[in-house]
Amino acid sequence: MLGNNETILLIEDDRVDIMTVQRALQKNNVSNPLHVARTGLQALDMLRGTNGVLKINPLPALILLDLNLPKMSGIEFLQELRKDAELSSLHIIVLTSSNEPKDRAAAFEYEVDDYIVKPHSFDEFTRAVAAILALWD
Repeated sequence: MLGNNETILLIEDDRVDIMTVQRALQKNNVSNPLHVARTGLQALDMLRGTNGVLKINPLPALILLDLNLPKMSGIEFLQELRKDAELSSLHIIVLTSSNEPKDRAAAFEYEVDDYIVKPHSFDEFTRAVAAILALWD
C-alpha cells in the first residue's frame, strides 16, 4: 500500500478524467497527495524542478500516465524519463483510452508497471483504481 505521505503524480490533460481520478481515489479512501501535470513536459519540470517549477519532493511513489498528451506523447515522456538516472526507477502505470496493441507494446518497452485502458463508467473506473492500489499492498 502507498504510505500516507507518498505522493501520486497524475499526467493527464483532460479535465473530466482528472476529476474522475480524484473522485475514484477518494472513493477508495486514498488521501495521498496528488499532483497533476497537464503535459509530459510539465511533468518532467515537476519531477526535475526545472523551468521555474517547484520539484516534487520526495519524488512520487506512483505515476499515472495518459499516453495521449499535447506537446509530448506519453511514450515520449517515458523515453525521456527512463534516460534520466534520478527518475528512471519511478513506478508508472499507464491509464489511457488507447487499447491499441502497438501502444501497449511501446509502453511495456519502457518498463511500465501496468497498462490499464480507461473504463467508461465511474464504477468501473473506481474498480480500476482499486486494482491499481492493490498492486502496492
